[in-house]
Amino acid sequence: MQANEEHAAGGASVDAAAAHATGADEGGISLRTMELIVALLLLAAAIVVIWSNQAIGAGWGPDGPESGYFPLRVGAIVLVCSVAVAWQAWRTPRGPIFATWQQLRQVSVILLPLTIYVGLIGFLGIYVASALFLCGFMIAVGKTQWWRAALLAVGISVVLFWIFEVQFRVPLPKGPLEAAFGY
Repeated sequence: MQANEEHAAGGASVDAAAAHATGADEGGISLRTMELIVALLLLAAAIVVIWSNQAIGAGWGPDGPESGYFPLRVGAIVLVCSVAVAWQAWRTPRGPIFATWQQLRQVSVILLPLTIYVGLIGFLGIYVASALFLCGFMIAVGKTQWWRAALLAVGISVVLFWIFEVQFRVPLPKGPLEAAFGY
């Protein structure tokens, strides 16, 4: 009798550990929800591909396939696949957690600044945007002193500029600062 109680108590702790490991006790986004989101994003992309390639010509011209012929068919395949994924996800019962809210917060610490960085490249150029990204990241995540972070970020960007622009002569996106220096 005592062994059964110990086994039951041990089983409960194993179940609690398994629930904690899967994130079931913390809450978050379910796998089904993420599959539906991905299916909808793919569906939207497929519709854009089909629409844009239909506009440029997706048929068969007198000299062969028009420029949108193959991309339109790929878009149609992606559309069919996204509908199949959405159908399968919709029929699946709510299941395991894809990511807990804590895990999503950890991802957003990287994803949000990276998204801003990519957006800034078009306006400031890759070198200035990289310096800002590195400096901000070292201060916010690395807890580095601001002057040390600024020095390192500017130094790294200058070295990268010298390597790519001067040595390899690879033109990367530039902004107003580089234009002021004649690049």
